[in-house]
Amino acid sequence: MEKKIHTYKDAGVDINAGDESMRLIAPHLRGTFRPEVLTDIGGFGALFAPDLKKYREPVLVSATDGAGTKLKIAFLLDKHDTIGQDVVGMCVNDLLVSGAEPLFFLDYLATGKIDPAKVAEIVAGVAAGCKLAGCALVGGETAEMPGFYQEGEYDLAGFSVGMVERSKVVDGSKIVPGDLVVGVPSSGLHSNGYSLARKIFLDTLGWKTDKYVPEFKRTLGEELLEPTRIYVSLVHSLLPEVNIKGMAHITGGGLLGNLVRILPDNVDIEISQKNIPVPPVFQLLQELGNVPEEDMYRTFNMGIGYVVVISASDLDLFCEAMHKQGEKFHLLGEVVSGKGKVLI
Repeated sequence: MEKKIHTYKDAGVDINAGDESMRLIAPHLRGTFRPEVLTDIGGFGALFAPDLKKYREPVLVSATDGAGTKLKIAFLLDKHDTIGQDVVGMCVNDLLVSGAEPLFFLDYLATGKIDPAKVAEIVAGVAAGCKLAGCALVGGETAEMPGFYQEGEYDLAGFSVGMVERSKVVDGSKIVPGDLVVGVPSSGLHSNGYSLARKIFLDTLGWKTDKYVPEFKRTLGEELLEPTRIYVSLVHSLLPEVNIKGMAHITGGGLLGNLVRILPDNVDIEISQKNIPVPPVFQLLQELGNVPEEDMYRTFNMGIGYVVVISASDLDLFCEAMHKQGEKFHLLGEVVSGKGKVLI
């Protein structure tokens, strides 16, 4: 009896498709390279030589994250060119909280069957996010895992490294009563709370992603797939101008869960709810989903994607610096004596 010949392709892994994916994504990667990148694409590890002359005591900062179940919206719309920016944003905005400059980024993409054109679309979004953050996309991994993911689906995660001068690390330790809490608008849900948002909009209400929603002035799918805003260039324009005492990236946990992470034990933050201009997507989620207010503020960013804490005496400087950048902001509240809590 003749023995059947088995190949890796028979088992569902197409090495040629992986090679074609690499060929298609190479220009996107090279388009993000900074002068510090020493290696081209295709090596076993990326070499990056940071400019240490810029620092007396350089401190490395790292972060890793994904886009969560927002991926499901990309699958439904079959639109994959923005989800990469979400993954980059979730990582580099976290790095930024310490005052770090993002240096380089790596991504991990896993799918059941490699579609080179789709891979190129996804990685183009990662590269676009890296350009907005000013960091190099030095490499990553595209894994074909047959039988592990549903057809047409994939997972995407990222990892980033940044650097900050030790004396300029922003850690919240100097926050005192009387300081002001300022919020910078988000672009929407960013990449948090999608399990609840999908349950309300798609399951409970039965809305389709192509449904036009007057409050959004666009379709539901367009609203839900709006990319995460990247705050790197804005914050690094502020740091030389204003003494920023603390910063928070408002992700899962919302304002309540993220601001407490930067507070000393002897202070609270009091936020005036009327100072939070809640966008329509959050209003509809709360009203149509009958979501308790505390859940809303613990799940979503509620329209505030990034928060900075400054001295009251620096408010004029902050306003001037933001005006130069053409940026909007909201004075959310102030720091008071307390026990490390956030009160809305």
